[in-house]
Amino acid sequence: MDILKMAEQFDNLITDGLNILHESEWHTNFERVQRARVLTNRLESAAERIALPGSIYIQQLDQHRTKPLLYKMEEVLSVAVGLRDDLSDGWTESVAELVHAETHSDYLEMADSLLDSVYKDPAAVIVGTGLEVHVRALCVKHGVETELPTGAPKKADTMNADLKKAGVYGTLQ
Repeated sequence: MDILKMAEQFDNLITDGLNILHESEWHTNFERVQRARVLTNRLESAAERIALPGSIYIQQLDQHRTKPLLYKMEEVLSVAVGLRDDLSDGWTESVAELVHAETHSDYLEMADSLLDSVYKDPAAVIVGTGLEVHVRALCVKHGVETELPTGAPKKADTMNADLKKAGVYGTLQ
């Protein structure tokens, strides 16, 4: 799912939430209460899919999980609005991710240069290293373990399988 689709999903859910909150005496009508619960769950779920583990968004969601429905819905809506705005403004990448992207680009440029000079084996090693560094960074970002229980580092194919299991990306990606 791309960033624009995620922001659009938040827009739709936020609009629905504001409509429910503005309905008069919604809390006395069973159908409206159910709509509020479902919507709050959908907002929480969307925020958890998009926000990084341990981010301020997740921390704020955790603070309000046990609150009464009206209060919880208002708080989850405010988290969703902030996250949607950050998505729309392109503020969801961390500095570490930006540096990593630059480093990854450097690896690919080095490998390309080596290939141009007919050094295919060193180029393959550099590309493999760049890929492993990227997979490891994705694991760290999404809370997937990068070490075996023995403390030894996992291989790239194991981390890749773990990322797929965690739903970070699908088989085709």
